[in-house]
Amino acid sequence: MGDRDLRVVAGDEQYDIAPGESFTFGRGAGCTVRIAPDDAAISRLAGVVERDGSVWFLTNPSSRRPLAMVDRFGLRSVVAPGSRAVVEGRVRVIVEGAHSHELVLNAPEPASPPSAAVIGQATSAGEGVLVNDQDRLALVALLAGYLQEGDKYDPNPKSYAAAAARLGWPRTTLVKRIEYLRLRLDKAGVPNLQGWNALNALAEYALTTGLITKDDLRLIHK
Repeated sequence: MGDRDLRVVAGDEQYDIAPGESFTFGRGAGCTVRIAPDDAAISRLAGVVERDGSVWFLTNPSSRRPLAMVDRFGLRSVVAPGSRAVVEGRVRVIVEGAHSHELVLNAPEPASPPSAAVIGQATSAGEGVLVNDQDRLALVALLAGYLQEGDKYDPNPKSYAAAAARLGWPRTTLVKRIEYLRLRLDKAGVPNLQGWNALNALAEYALTTGLITKDDLRLIHK
């Protein structure tokens, strides 16, 4: 596999795709990977992966069915019918039908990846905001679904009650810790941490800055 090749993992199989080649998936017999041929909810040609110039793209050729992409942070985005999205680094593609099907695309990393926050006993997250171990533990319990893969993946914050139960904390303890952290980050200039979508914005911030990562799942799986 060359430096600019792309590797696709589908179940127990893997495929190395070189520039100039394409990889297709769907329920049609002509696809590189055929997914659930009897499931009419999946397009015959659900997706195409190929390189255009120096960039790898996932194209959704369907006229009706969206695709979902999950980036390296665990954040989900939709590739609408007829559109395409850049593939950089490790990306998961979710094809929804009667059941969910997942493929993993491993493309070259971006030339200048964003820097992550340094994880330690106390992490600077937003100017002047310190996030301690108990704050991080609360975040992992609340946002664990983003960090999971396969059937356990869920790009939504858990309820306060469910997150608290996972830690064995009273619900009020977790609520106070998360809400106080959210308010401190908001005052430090982190956007969108007020209003109905505040927890989703908190998730995006915590994941994209590296404040919590997949490795932190061990904190709640002891």
